[in-house]
Amino acid sequence: MPRNVIFCALLIGVAMWAPIFCVPPMELIIKEHLLLTHTQTSLLLSTPLLMLVVTAIPAGLVSDRVGIKKTIGMGLIIMAAGAVLRSTATDFISLLAYTSIFGFGFGWIFPNLPKLVSIYFGKDKANIGMGIVSSGMPLGTALGLAITVPVILPITGTYQGVFLIWSIPTIIAVASWWILIRQPYTDPRNIEQTSTYITSFRSAFSNRHLLLVAILMFIQQFTSWGWNSWTPVMMMLKGASPSLAGFIASITIWAILPTFLLVPRLSHRIGLRKPFLWVPSIVLAIAFWVAKYITINTSWFLMALVGVAAGTRFTTLMSLPLELTHKSEAGMVSGMLLSIGFAGGVIGPLIGGRVLDTTQNLDLSLVVLMITSLAATFIALKVPETGPGRTTLIHR
Repeated sequence: MPRNVIFCALLIGVAMWAPIFCVPPMELIIKEHLLLTHTQTSLLLSTPLLMLVVTAIPAGLVSDRVGIKKTIGMGLIIMAAGAVLRSTATDFISLLAYTSIFGFGFGWIFPNLPKLVSIYFGKDKANIGMGIVSSGMPLGTALGLAITVPVILPITGTYQGVFLIWSIPTIIAVASWWILIRQPYTDPRNIEQTSTYITSFRSAFSNRHLLLVAILMFIQQFTSWGWNSWTPVMMMLKGASPSLAGFIASITIWAILPTFLLVPRLSHRIGLRKPFLWVPSIVLAIAFWVAKYITINTSWFLMALVGVAAGTRFTTLMSLPLELTHKSEAGMVSGMLLSIGFAGGVIGPLIGGRVLDTTQNLDLSLVVLMITSLAATFIALKVPETGPGRTTLIHR
């Protein structure tokens, strides 16, 4: 994979996720300044995902039509504009509106990252390529959680200043993409289409295996966003300072980063995918149950364990559409799966915020996360094995 593509993919990951995950560490600050409920502040985190749900399918279709460079480049410009505008917001309505603009660009980019992988890696190493391209996501998330309050907020003094600082990576990503990336030779426009887009769309929705993957993606995002959104608050309720709570929460994301790089290689080596779906689901169910009883001193290992399990399941799910469909339809299929899947990311934080407003703790939310993870275990066992080792299993 060309180094310029890897560099841009990593930079885009940081630019997409750091501006979102700078919100949870500042949740109490924004809540008090704008006189909001926990449910309202959770909307600031969920809105980019809501926009992804709306735009993922159109973005995938556009990418299949006009090419990856123009589509992602368009999304980057919109995302950067929204990121800058957030720094000018003075009330909840304007902040939510500018976050929606950011989210539109976010949703325009995300479903086309698998398309980027399909062009440069192909099916046989799609899981490895997805791990590399996805590495910027946990990096941006971890930085947003870890350094927003202790490093950036003291410099700027306001949440608007924090948003302005975190808009800088989006601006750099725009410039880098348009300067460094050329329209790839294997652009989808040069690939003979095997079916019309309407037929492909209907076929994807009627594909039982793809729908199972979409349900798993829904659960993945429901649990991940439900966990990551409220982990800083959970740790503050256990007595941690805002700075320490943000750092502890970031451990989950730091653990995802090596997982994205190492697990796809392990999966490729053993030639199997399904164990990397159902085993993490069991681990997460246990972790969410135990989370009710952890203390600040015992939280570190659990945070890392959740990161490894969630990262393993996510990177495996992201590669499955590339292995189940033709690469000429990768944009549309990925858009469909992410549109369904990230609806869970919208719902998860909202449920956590509602529970926190009602009960003043997150115990009920953790029970819900545990139950959904158990459900994911059974669904994962129904997903077909797409790894090269499946032929060995069939012969056995």
